[in-house]
Amino acid sequence: MAYIHEQPGWPELTWESEPLAAPLAQVRHAQGRLLGKMEALGFDLRSEASLTVLTADVVQSSAIEGEALDPEEVRSSIARKLGLEVGGLPTPSRSVDGVVEMMLDATQRFDHELTAERLFGWHASLFPTGHSGINRIAVGRWRDDQSGPMRVVSGAIGKEKVHFQAPKADRLDKEMKRFLAWLNGPSETDPVLRAGLAHFWFVTIHPFEDGNGRIARAVADMMLARADGTKDRFYSMSSQIEAERKDYYRQLELAQRGELDVTGWLGWFVGCLSRAIDSSDERLAGVLNKARLWRGLQARPVNERQRLVINRMLDGFEGFLSTSKYAKLAKCSSDTALRDIRELLERGVLVPNPGRGRSTSYRLAPPENLVK
Repeated sequence: MAYIHEQPGWPELTWESEPLAAPLAQVRHAQGRLLGKMEALGFDLRSEASLTVLTADVVQSSAIEGEALDPEEVRSSIARKLGLEVGGLPTPSRSVDGVVEMMLDATQRFDHELTAERLFGWHASLFPTGHSGINRIAVGRWRDDQSGPMRVVSGAIGKEKVHFQAPKADRLDKEMKRFLAWLNGPSETDPVLRAGLAHFWFVTIHPFEDGNGRIARAVADMMLARADGTKDRFYSMSSQIEAERKDYYRQLELAQRGELDVTGWLGWFVGCLSRAIDSSDERLAGVLNKARLWRGLQARPVNERQRLVINRMLDGFEGFLSTSKYAKLAKCSSDTALRDIRELLERGVLVPNPGRGRSTSYRLAPPENLVK
């Protein structure tokens, strides 16, 4: 069977509206409800929520490709570039900064035209050394076929299974010009469906030697930001794709081996987006919990060291807090750390975990435990 890009009529993708109408209406309603909920929180909390979601999006998009990024480095990079608080966060590596630069350009400048030069910049940001792992790759330009056709494969060497073969390199200039003209042009198609179509179309062309999946998801995020009409991100599509990774690749393969009708892929994309929005409630709950705690501490503020450590614990601190961890985070002596911890215990900010002596540790208490 021919691949979809070999079908007569490509890239005129088609779909059936009726089976998509109800799930599309549901997801658009969920988007509106979530955006309304976040609007009511105020600027600072919206920024906090967006930072949390962008961090998850960058980390999980790389995880889909088998690359593990340090979430704290990613959060630090995003916060620095957006001018937000970075106290206690590590200095990000150049490779992390590059991935973040691509994602922020896609989402913060969602209303700007997407051009070949802009895509080349994204690609160069993903591979700042000109290498993918130990292999030198062509960076900031379309791929060529010098090392053979571009294929998506799995399995051991000699027993590979070919899941997909992309268009030949001599087609790329024409293919990408058509894609970008469509993406930047006017359309009566629902913006969410356009996001799904853009993701599929780009990853089918596979224009780069490496990084196509991450860039395809950045393109989709840019289109979803256009659908939302805001640069703030309150749900993570990449996190949901990572949670459904096997089905994600299966749906792509089915569509790429099929006819020009991509109803199945769009149905999966809309459903995945709906589940991503549902999952955002958990992240939103964390932001609200943080807001309640700081409101409770307004009358009698904590010191700068305590504020820094509390924020780190609220932002996904791994494990429990100990005196030595406190001293390291706050860059203070163990005696000062112990005094700060005792005060936070008295105020109901922290509660001790079971265990004494060197194993003594603490966790954040619910905001309602605060001593006024």
